[in-house]
Amino acid sequence: MNRKKLILTENECYKVGRKIKPKGIMVHSTGANNPYLRRYVGPDDGILGENQYNNHWNQHRPSGRQVCAHAFIGKLKSGAVATYQTLPWDHRGWHAGGDANNSHIGFEICEDNLSDAAYFNAIYKEATELCAHLCKLYDLTEKDIIGHYEGYQKKIASNHGDPKHWFSKHGKSMDTFRTDVKKLLTVTAPPTKKLYRVQVGAYSVKSNADAMLARVKAAGFTDAFIKIE
Repeated sequence: MNRKKLILTENECYKVGRKIKPKGIMVHSTGANNPYLRRYVGPDDGILGENQYNNHWNQHRPSGRQVCAHAFIGKLKSGAVATYQTLPWDHRGWHAGGDANNSHIGFEICEDNLSDAAYFNAIYKEATELCAHLCKLYDLTEKDIIGHYEGYQKKIASNHGDPKHWFSKHGKSMDTFRTDVKKLLTVTAPPTKKLYRVQVGAYSVKSNADAMLARVKAAGFTDAFIKIE
């Protein structure tokens, strides 16, 4: 995950300063054909690129709306995909249009024209890695992740269809998304090699002890030792 941070400190949501205990994650997509992060995240930090219209969300009420998400996934000016955290994770966001604001971390994925498979695969991977990170951070599981449309079905979010309409065009769904996050959560580090120390005998003559040590090492017991008393 290519994770960066630019907190939207000028947004009214941030200034209100309410906190939550995250109990879930809500996945959104922006619904506009603009994959560049600079549309929503600003001002330019040198890698976002300049928003010539200055309509990013780091202002009191962007376009007169009370909106703010915890993060955005999209393109930098270089074309590389990245994740920008835009609110503290335990800050109450304005992303769901319902009670999920009180319980869920919400992030937006910047849509393009919905047909670029390479871009979709990149943002999908980035989003699963972000969710895995947040699950580990707040002791959540993949079962605690929902799309905005699922939030509407649960009556905790406004009536939106994202990200289902985009995912389905590339053979994905929130079910496959949760499965892929689960895979990331269940990856374990390779087991460490267990060693056994062996003490063989006691010798009054050191040369005899050295001879035994040489025989033990020759047999492949490299972690054996001889204690001389």
